[in-house]
Amino acid sequence: MTHPVDVHVGKRIRHRRWLIGMTQQQLAERVGIKFQQIQKYETGANRVSASRLWDISDALEVPVSFFFEGLDAAAPTSDKVPADLMGDKEALDLVRSYYAIPENQRRRLFELARVLSDVA
Repeated sequence: MTHPVDVHVGKRIRHRRWLIGMTQQQLAERVGIKFQQIQKYETGANRVSASRLWDISDALEVPVSFFFEGLDAAAPTSDKVPADLMGDKEALDLVRSYYAIPENQRRRLFELARVLSDVA
């Protein structure tokens, strides 16, 4: 049976990997393991050891603490926003596309989204 912390850490690994556009194979090569092991980590099927998490954090260029962010179940959540928003591939693709837009246009898009969300 998977532990909720292992599932959360796995989702955060996948989230960061998707966000920077890295494949499981690329991450596995940087860490020195097989991509199947990355799959098992990302699903929470296998627990990530401390030393392996250290290597993964280095490969993904984030601090180890990144993988535990949002773990506090007591934190308030909005009923309009899914709890695992950044674990959703569509949301990550949207964020990646957003940051590909030139900054001045991105600001306009952000303001438009804010106005539309206030109306809804």
